[in-house]
Amino acid sequence: MNFLGRMLVVWCVALPGMSAVAASDSGPLQTIESLDVPRYMGTWYEVAKYPNRFQKQCVRNTTAQYALQKDGTLKVLNRCQLASGDMDEAEGQARQIGGMKSPKLEVRFAPAWLSWLPMVWGDYWVVDLDSDYQLVAVSEPKREFLWVLARTQQVDKAKYDALLHRLKARGFDLSRLELSPQGG
Repeated sequence: MNFLGRMLVVWCVALPGMSAVAASDSGPLQTIESLDVPRYMGTWYEVAKYPNRFQKQCVRNTTAQYALQKDGTLKVLNRCQLASGDMDEAEGQARQIGGMKSPKLEVRFAPAWLSWLPMVWGDYWVVDLDSDYQLVAVSEPKREFLWVLARTQQVDKAKYDALLHRLKARGFDLSRLELSPQGG
């Protein structure tokens, strides 16, 4: 077995154990009760996020667009503005895990021909969502990633602060959260 093959085996064997350890610090991550996927479709503006390697080139105007496909999957189009002023985009696919109201999804940005590999799919769990579907927090079981998205570029401060309070109660480290500039 070559080096890449060994690393893949280590990754697949170690990942489930690491998830359980990381999640146990604050208990298992709770999602919202149910998600109305058609209502969730459309454009969301990134308000804040935990910094991550795959968005390091993004300096402002980060959005995510979701569109329901005929096969029940979702088309995902993430866009952001680079320091040069150019827009960068990544197109992916999401699928619901569980029933039709499940707030747990998986998303991939790898080519479709790799979609059979489990490691190309990342967890996308809706952990907080207001009743009007205007402000949402998305994460994954280990709480390593977090995004706060809104339907508008600017968010009411009281609603945002209330969301942060709920996220802190769910074990999220708010000191890691960075604002995502919109406009300009």
